[in-house]
Amino acid sequence: MCAVKIKKRLYDSSRMDKENLLYPSRALMALLIPIVIEQLLNSLMGMTDTMMVSNVGSEAISAVSLVDSINNLVIQVFSALAAGAAIICSQYLGSGDREGCNRAARQVVLTVLAISLGVMVLGLCLRKPLLRLVFGQIEPGVMENAEKYFLLSVLSYPFLALFNAGAAFFRTGGNSRFPMMVSVISNLINVGGNAILIFGMQMGVVGAALSTLVSRAFCAAVVLIFLRKPRQPVVVNHYLQIRPDLPLIGKILAVGIPAGVENGMFQFGKLAIQSTVSAMGTAAIAAQAMTNIMEMVNGIFGVGVGICLMTLVGQAIGAGRREEAKYYVVKCTGIGMAGILISCLFVLAIAKPVLYLAGMEPESAAMCLEMVTAITIAKPLLWAFSFIPAYGMRAAGDVKFSMIVSTATMWCMRVALCIFLVKTYHMGPMAVWYGMFADWALRGVIFSLRFFSGRWIHGAMITPAAHHT
Repeated sequence: MCAVKIKKRLYDSSRMDKENLLYPSRALMALLIPIVIEQLLNSLMGMTDTMMVSNVGSEAISAVSLVDSINNLVIQVFSALAAGAAIICSQYLGSGDREGCNRAARQVVLTVLAISLGVMVLGLCLRKPLLRLVFGQIEPGVMENAEKYFLLSVLSYPFLALFNAGAAFFRTGGNSRFPMMVSVISNLINVGGNAILIFGMQMGVVGAALSTLVSRAFCAAVVLIFLRKPRQPVVVNHYLQIRPDLPLIGKILAVGIPAGVENGMFQFGKLAIQSTVSAMGTAAIAAQAMTNIMEMVNGIFGVGVGICLMTLVGQAIGAGRREEAKYYVVKCTGIGMAGILISCLFVLAIAKPVLYLAGMEPESAAMCLEMVTAITIAKPLLWAFSFIPAYGMRAAGDVKFSMIVSTATMWCMRVALCIFLVKTYHMGPMAVWYGMFADWALRGVIFSLRFFSGRWIHGAMITPAAHHT
C-alpha cells in the first residue's frame, strides 16, 4: 500500500498510457546506449592526451591537467548551449512543429559560432595573463608547457562548440548513433595523431594539442555536412544565409544562459580547488589529474542518461504529456544509479593497471588509488539523485532553480569545505573529494524535494506553429 502511494506521487499511472509512450523501453535504450558510448569516447580524448603525455614527464602531465581545467570550463559552457538547443528543439518536435524546430536549430548554429569565436579571440589575447591569474606561481617548466598546450586548445573551441550543437540536434531527433560514430573516428584520429606527434616527432604537449585540434575540426565538419541532408527530424542548411532571429535566440539563451552560468560556476569552483591543489606540489597535481579522469570515466554513464533524459522530457513536455515526463525522470534516475555502480566498480578494478601503464610515480599513484577507492564508495549512493533529475527539470523549464541550487551547494560545500580541510587540517588532495561528497549529498536532497513538489514542470517554452495548436 505504501509503495502504491509513493508511486502515485512520482507520476499518475492512470493519466499515462504506457502502451503509447513516446519512448518505450527498447526505444529509450536505443537512444541511450549510443549517447553513453559517445560521452565515453569524448572523455577518452582527454584521457588519451593525459596518459600519452604522462610518459613525457610530470611537468607535461601537470601542464595538460591544469589547462584542461580551463578547457573544461569552456566545454561546459558550450555543452550548456547545446543543452538549450536540445531542449528547445525537443519541445518543438514534441508539439509536431518541425519547421519551428529547424528554425531554432539554425539560430543555435549562429549563436554558438559567434560565442565560441569570441571566447577563442579572448583566450588568444589573454593566454599568458589568464594562466598566471588562475594558477599563480607554479614551476617554470609546467607553465611553459601549459602556455603551449593552451594556445592550440583555444583554436579548437569553435569546432568543439559546433560539434556539440550538431550532435544535440541528431540526439533530439532520436538518432544518437551518428554522433557516436563520428566520435569513434575522431578518437582514432586523435590517438593516431598523438602517437605520431608525441612519440614519433617528439612534440610533447604541442603534439597532443595539435592532434586534438585536428580531430575536433573533423567532428564539426562532418556534423555540419550531414545536418544538411533532408528527410531527418532536424535539418540545418544554407549556412551562409542564416540571419539572426532575436526573439528565437532569446528563447534559446533563456535556457542556455542559466545552464551556462551553472556549468561555468561549477567549473570556476573546480579552478578554485585546482589552485589549492597546485600549491601541494607536482606529485599531488599529477595524482589529482589522474583521479579526475577516472572519476569522469565512472560518471560517463550517468551523464549519458542525463543527456538522454533531456530529449525524453523535452518531447514529452512539448506534447503536453506531463505525467510521462515524470515517469522518464524516475526511470532514468534508476537506470543511472545501476550504471554508475557498475562503472565505479570497473574503474576501481582497472585503477592499478592504468596507473602502472601511465608510468606515474609511486607517490602520485598511491594518492590516486586512495581517492578512487573513496569515490567508488560514495558515488553510487549520492551522484544520481544530485544530477540526473536536474537534467529532466531543465528540460521542463526549471532552469533557474537548478542554476541557483547547483551554484550555491558547489561553493558552500565543495569549495569551502575543501579549502577549510586544507588550511585547517593540512589535508592533501583527498580534501577535494570530501567537499564533493558533501555537495552531492546536499544537492540530492534538494532536487529530490523539488521533484516531489511538482513545481519543476513549467510547461512548454515554445509556441508551436498555428496549424499544430
